[in-house]
Amino acid sequence: MIGAPGVVQATSRVGRGRYRAHVPQDGAAAREGRSAQAAARSGAAEDREGPQSPERQDEAPGPSPGSEEARADTLTQALEAVEVRRSRRRVRTVTAFREGGRLVVAIPARFTRTQEREWVRRMVTKLVSQEQRRRPSDEQLLARATELSTRYLQGRARPTSVAWVTNQGRRWGSCTPGEGTIRISSRVRGMPRWVLDYVLLHELAHLLHAGHGPEFWALVERYPRTERARGFLEGVAYATDAPADEDEDDGEEQVAEP
Repeated sequence: MIGAPGVVQATSRVGRGRYRAHVPQDGAAAREGRSAQAAARSGAAEDREGPQSPERQDEAPGPSPGSEEARADTLTQALEAVEVRRSRRRVRTVTAFREGGRLVVAIPARFTRTQEREWVRRMVTKLVSQEQRRRPSDEQLLARATELSTRYLQGRARPTSVAWVTNQGRRWGSCTPGEGTIRISSRVRGMPRWVLDYVLLHELAHLLHAGHGPEFWALVERYPRTERARGFLEGVAYATDAPADEDEDDGEEQVAEP
């Protein structure tokens, strides 16, 4: 995409949870950059006041997880806590990433305060959106599971609840067919969307078939990325020294780990 000077021409993800944008530098921007650097070297004071955060009513009920209001609130909090790093070595790129729990945006030293605010908001929005897609709420998990059931199982699997759990050290997911409940290991949180979809569909298939027989796998393999997702999970299990036996059944809970 070709844009005007000062507008993103190309944005790409660099590594896990990291975004980098390439910024064209025209003559005016270069001159402005040199002036900004000269001012910085001369010790000119810089206004470091950021955008004012909106006032909040503590007594008001909070937004529901996954709602537009909740996403906007998350973005606002991220913008308030972001750390901006200026670098004279950085000329044509802007990068947003997490470091030790902090959200960092690295920008060229030549940026004006207006450019800083514009680019920080742009990059933080991209990073937060990506994180939210990889870490859906329980309500969003249920909605996604229902969508997958409709797409691949003709809607026959009808989960009553889908929730993240932290007590599954050797399982990617489990379910109780008699109750229609599905539990997804928190270890899956942050994995690619297509891997989470596979784990969800695996458990949805168990609502229809308790074991791992031919009928079960015939349903699971309707998902086009089944083999790729199984390979991904096998690699994670191997790397963490937690191999799984997918044919191991424990009462009503079914193993989703390949």
